[in-house]
This record gives sequence, structure tokens and C-alpha cells, in this order.
Amino acid sequence: MTSIKNIHPISAVVLFDLLKREFPDYINTKLDAMLNIDFVHVYNEINVLFPDIIAGTALTISVSDQEITITENAPDNDFKTALLEEHLTSFIRMKAG
Repeated sequence: MTSIKNIHPISAVVLFDLLKREFPDYINTKLDAMLNIDFVHVYNEINVLFPDIIAGTALTISVSDQEITITENAPDNDFKTALLEEHLTSFIRMKAG
């Protein structure tokens, strides 16, 4: 689990929109890849799915006024998930931290 201070308060709705519009290009550029990425937003939670490489929800982002928490949901894929979480954390820090 990774926590990021929500210094420039960003809501789950705004973060969801940023993720949908900008994160796929960001991570695909960093990894020189063509990953398929899906996002599901319910209230203050955003699920991030990488259906081509991890079955089910890979990461869950919880958003509050104070912090953004990223939780790994795919412990069987430690290396893949850790790398994806690292890039997701960098992206969110850039946008909200």
C-alpha cells in the first residue's frame, strides 16, 4: 500500500478523469508498451485494471481530502503489479502531490 499526500486537493472524480485521459499514454511511454488499461470509479474508489497482463482489479485507489492511497489487489503478480504501481504512484504524485 502506498499513500500520497493530497497537497493540491484532487477529488476522485477529477483523478478518474485524469487517469482516463492521460495515464495510458504516460505509462505506455514509460514502458514502451501498448497496455490496455481500464478504470472503474465508484464514490471515492478507483479500480485500475490491466486486463492483458493481470486478471481482475490490479490496483485500487482510495481518495480523501488528506491523502490518496494505492492498494495492490493482485499479490500473485508481485513484479508486474509493483512496476505498474510505481508508475501509477509517480503519475499521481505529479498531478496531486
